[in-house]
Amino acid sequence: MSDPLRPRASLRTAVVWEVLREALDRQAKHSGRSGDDALDVLDTGGGTGNFAVPVARLGHRVTVVDPSPDALFALERRAAEAGVTDLVRAVQGDAHGLLDVVDREAYDVVLCHGVLEYVEDPEGALRNVVGALRESGTLSLLAAGRNGAVLARAIAGHFTEAQRGLADPDGRWGEGDPLPRRFTGEDLTRLVTAAGLDVASVHGVRVFADLVPGVLVDTEPGQLEALLQLELAAAALPAFRSIATQLHVLARRG
Repeated sequence: MSDPLRPRASLRTAVVWEVLREALDRQAKHSGRSGDDALDVLDTGGGTGNFAVPVARLGHRVTVVDPSPDALFALERRAAEAGVTDLVRAVQGDAHGLLDVVDREAYDVVLCHGVLEYVEDPEGALRNVVGALRESGTLSLLAAGRNGAVLARAIAGHFTEAQRGLADPDGRWGEGDPLPRRFTGEDLTRLVTAAGLDVASVHGVRVFADLVPGVLVDTEPGQLEALLQLELAAAALPAFRSIATQLHVLARRG
């Protein structure tokens, strides 16, 4: 089977997959449940299964919670196409009501990707997410980066919007901004720590991918892989992490 975590589209998600795959392997080795290496994974806000289905293809049991029935329908279709229907469960719900639809302390790994930007109460939502983790469980948190958005607006020539994003408490660049809020690495670290977890790592995601014109990547052989390797190399460096479009935090309970 080809590597499910390195498709062409992984240019935008490669860093998350690299960190997440290592975390899943590590968690499976230390789960200690009767020799069963399969993990119970919760993907809150998992939508159509961009992460859930590849994780299931690795042999793990994945529960996806999402408020959209259409997204969950697409998830089930994608899981069927990938041959992992028996490993993927779709549940309608959201982060604020998470513990009403899933069991508390029932999951080895919880993914919370692209959720905190949209919820009214990020702190409360994250507490619920952490509540679903087993002791010694792992959280994978992905959220929009404030500084990356400021840089992108400036490079596009929208200097006034860039300045607004720099000054706005939620990192929004104007009324037309599609995101309710963005975060710095320090913001996310503070939220995770307040929720009772220990931060293991912080990586920048899409440091360059959203800034490089597609024509530079698509027209010459090897350019896509070279850019992907550049993303991986820069992801953990603080100077580049701080300007990433997204920030990925890996944290552990206990």
